[in-house]
Amino acid sequence: MRIHIATDHAGLEFSTQLQHHLAAQGHDVIDHGPIEYDALDDYPAFCIRAAQAVVADQEAGVEALGVVFGGSGNGEQIAANKVRGIRAALAWSIATAELAREHNDANVIAIGARQHTFDEAVGFIDRFIATPFSGEERHARRIGQLAAYETDGTLEPDPRAAV
Repeated sequence: MRIHIATDHAGLEFSTQLQHHLAAQGHDVIDHGPIEYDALDDYPAFCIRAAQAVVADQEAGVEALGVVFGGSGNGEQIAANKVRGIRAALAWSIATAELAREHNDANVIAIGARQHTFDEAVGFIDRFIATPFSGEERHARRIGQLAAYETDGTLEPDPRAAV
């Protein structure tokens, strides 16, 4: 599988270790930056490029996922989610990583590199990569609703609204 990764300065050392780990598992790893430490770097461009690459690969029929991380993972998740077609999920446990794929068909995982040990984070990432989308109708329906809103602003009617 192709794995696109991006980080900010807080995750640069983690990124290097992760690339080695994923490559050793046979994944094709593409690093979207940064390439050197800069305490004032701006992570959005790195994460957006990684997310764009995930979408491009998936549209081309290439099996691909993304991993974005920073100090908390929050900003990186937000940046990735700005790309149409991305469902980035912040994972803080094995269960949240697994459910992100199984229920939400997330295609990017966000991790807080300052919140977890390397081994914990790798456990989340490995589970995320290994877990397939369940395909259950209720989950597919909800993902479809998100995609419709993302595409054209369509929402289901509010059942509480006056008729």
